[in-house]
Amino acid sequence: MDSTISISKGCFVFKNGATKADPKQRSRKHKMSGKTSNLYSEELAGQPFYRVYSDTWQKLQSNILKLQVASNGRIMEDLLNYVIKETQGKRRKYTNEILPTAALLTGINQSDHLQQFNTLSKRLKEKISVDVCVLQSRDCSSTKTAIEAMVYNFLESEQNKQENSNGKRLRRSQCTVRQLKKWYHANWSSSNDLEESNAGEVKKNDDLKTIENHTLLVVLPDFECFPPAVLQDLISILSSHCVELSIFLVLGIATSVNAIHGTLPYHVTNKMKLRVFETQTAPIILNEILEKVILSSEYGFHLSGKVFKFLTNIFLYYDFSINGFIQAFKYCLLEHYFQGNAYSLCTNYSSSLSHVKQLTHEDLECVRKQLSFRAYVESLRPESIIAVLTDDEYLRKQLPALLKDCHLYFIIRRVFLEFLTVLVEDLPNCPLGKYRRELYAFSLSRNISSQSEFKESWQLLQFLSKEELISKITKALSITGNFLESSAQIHMELFKYYAPIIKEKLDRVQRLLNSISEAELFACNAVPEQKSPKNLKQFSSREELKQELLKMSKEEKPVSELTKLAQELLSYIEKQIIDEHLGPLERAPALHELFIFSDINSVRRNIIGTPRASLHMALNNPHLYLQCTCCSLREHTQLLPTLPDLSIVYKLHLECGRMINLYDWLQAFRSVVDFNDDDQAQIDTQTQARFTRSVAELQYLGYVKMSKRKTDHATRLTW
Repeated sequence: MDSTISISKGCFVFKNGATKADPKQRSRKHKMSGKTSNLYSEELAGQPFYRVYSDTWQKLQSNILKLQVASNGRIMEDLLNYVIKETQGKRRKYTNEILPTAALLTGINQSDHLQQFNTLSKRLKEKISVDVCVLQSRDCSSTKTAIEAMVYNFLESEQNKQENSNGKRLRRSQCTVRQLKKWYHANWSSSNDLEESNAGEVKKNDDLKTIENHTLLVVLPDFECFPPAVLQDLISILSSHCVELSIFLVLGIATSVNAIHGTLPYHVTNKMKLRVFETQTAPIILNEILEKVILSSEYGFHLSGKVFKFLTNIFLYYDFSINGFIQAFKYCLLEHYFQGNAYSLCTNYSSSLSHVKQLTHEDLECVRKQLSFRAYVESLRPESIIAVLTDDEYLRKQLPALLKDCHLYFIIRRVFLEFLTVLVEDLPNCPLGKYRRELYAFSLSRNISSQSEFKESWQLLQFLSKEELISKITKALSITGNFLESSAQIHMELFKYYAPIIKEKLDRVQRLLNSISEAELFACNAVPEQKSPKNLKQFSSREELKQELLKMSKEEKPVSELTKLAQELLSYIEKQIIDEHLGPLERAPALHELFIFSDINSVRRNIIGTPRASLHMALNNPHLYLQCTCCSLREHTQLLPTLPDLSIVYKLHLECGRMINLYDWLQAFRSVVDFNDDDQAQIDTQTQARFTRSVAELQYLGYVKMSKRKTDHATRLTW
């Protein structure tokens, strides 16, 4: 008889002699599972749109990673140097119980903290000998669980698992500081003769041998979420053993340094050698990613104004997650390219010409179905219209010119967006916004020159002094020229087409600016003859005086030459640059839909979930998810016995008021699943069990709760 077979229920205890599985076998299983081929993935990878999508995403991801490393590189290097300075290259004084601590200010509500600390851990492991333990607040409800989690993570780390693959694994209850010290001295001491005394006291300095510089890094990524009592006890325990164990503490703080002093009393902070490191805030990092990567002219893919604003609003008003924004952008990229091979043309100009030859008849029909293609067809001659709509070869010959127009449109738009940003970014109250992302979304979604914000900004520009206006326009010309030169390296084949257009307009702005710098401030118009006060006294009534003053107010006032030239310059910028090149998408050339993703409903539906509506739809009409014939409903209110029990109970509870009688509910459930003419018949135990389970599931979902006032009633929680 086996040791686990018994005539009664019981709990069987075994000694912890189980060993880990061989890591070689585990890796061999992973390799075998990786060899399984997926025909669908192979077929998908061969499609042109998927290759373009993959290349675009890899370039975007690599550029974003480089930018993130560069933005956080200085802070990370300072933190690494501080850790090395406090833990390496010096003999420890065993009477000193000061715990070296680093406080890393990571920003409010930023959900990317763990990624930052993982990067820090990797960089530390490359430079020094270190073990890292990340303690989260959800695992540290008490001091005991915090110590157990910390010791368990150190002893059961991946490196230690491989070194001690044949040893016995520790239980959580065995993870104590004594066990941690024993493991540390056994692995990182110059000799294995270090043992603790029976009384638990540390030996004198003369008896202790030098311990090698191996650091135990304890990271608390969400410092504000820890219970204060647990933090105080944990830091006190770590400080009392930091000399023997070479412990270094890193605190991830989302708010400010005041959170430390508000949580920890003086006798605890007195045991910490604290140094504060402040990272860049999440909005600043997002602006860098948007301006230098996503809004760069290097990529053919673009977001519409509404989608772009929607993604930034999720970031700014919801989670402050850089990784969340990047994944949302990746979803938009994936949705755009997966519409078909026609969208493989959304790449650089030279590559798109090679993809034109690979388009099939279905792909060309997808091109013809674009909304902007209709306006292009209507502008052609009748014989050309028939050829474009019916002849695939003729359309294939016309596509390079259409694609070139789209590329030129987006490149010129991005260059002049840089010019407009410099003009309005530092105006009072920033009517148009002060970031390129705001102007990008604003200009794509509406006619910018007809908006009140634009008129207010232009009025503020007219109020600038001569020196301020010259300085601002000169700065805008300089930045735009530098951006034009940098874009020349990306679009070499198109530079000769868009560079003359941009340079012509910038040269015109420069000539108008030179004329302003040479203009004088005096009035150029002759001063009209003013009526003397003596003539005003001759009026016999107030009404005549009022009419005369009103007439004088409408007379043309003297205007200086400087004012006229400034108005001419701003008028030229408005009409020749903003209206012509920064208008809404309705003015974009044909086939711009191949380069712009504008399906905001899909983004809203898949990125921001609606759990209540989804649950109601699933429970009210499960056929939408199950796709089975037995659950198909002619009407949403219809009840079928073949529906899932939970769906039946949910639809019955919608017919009740605030209080639901459980017996009546059960009778209604039985009448649906097991119809019987005899209402007085005893209810089947199986039917009752099904009903009880469904009510429990409905209670778990939060739709009902059991009433305390009436034990045979349930309270409805939703309306």
